[in-house]
Amino acid sequence: MLSFIYFDMTYIVMVMIPGLILSGLASMLVKSTFARYSNLGTRRGFTGAQAAKTLLDDAGIHDVQIVPTNGFLSDHYNPATKTLALSEDVYSSRSIAAIGVACHEAGHAIQHANSYAALWARTALVPVAGIGSNFSYIVLFLGVMMGSKSLALAGVLLFGAVVLFQLVTLPVEFDASARAKRLAVSSGIVDMDERVGMDKVLNAAALTYVAAAITSLLTLLYYIMRSGLLGDRR
Repeated sequence: MLSFIYFDMTYIVMVMIPGLILSGLASMLVKSTFARYSNLGTRRGFTGAQAAKTLLDDAGIHDVQIVPTNGFLSDHYNPATKTLALSEDVYSSRSIAAIGVACHEAGHAIQHANSYAALWARTALVPVAGIGSNFSYIVLFLGVMMGSKSLALAGVLLFGAVVLFQLVTLPVEFDASARAKRLAVSSGIVDMDERVGMDKVLNAAALTYVAAAITSLLTLLYYIMRSGLLGDRR
């Protein structure tokens, strides 16, 4: 039923191959950089959990719970429950890599407490982006098969919400990393020379979001072309 996407050489060449290359390279860089700086400790000896708590305390935030979670680099902050979850490789580790990731997630909690606009926009986009991710290709397929440009346009607009979510995610992640880099030093968690390793870990992680955004943009362009809204629909 969805062969127009899965066996379309345009999709494979335009979206699938570039997306796999970008995401693969970004993932490899994150894993290698994290592994490298996971073997280097800091002079102050903070664990990831202690580093996150220090940043939150210094920001006057005392209602966020820091908990361990399973999974490699599954670290995240949930604004709905005010829970900062740190993976096993981060929560109790005293490495530069762990400090970087923990401080980044604390940066999200600080964004939330300070009503950072981009974070609120991303949170608001979650439901519609979920709908777009799950149903846009079905709506587009029906529009193409039925020759309905309005239905095809609906599919494009649904996936446009996914792209918007990915684009809004970029400033949210970049800002959280910038806060982490700055506050980790000013809070006395790492020294300036140790921050170099932290920067490399966070910069590598940021590339995964860039890769996802580029892949989404390529997919949206493909949807527009395939719907007949841009160029020939053949």
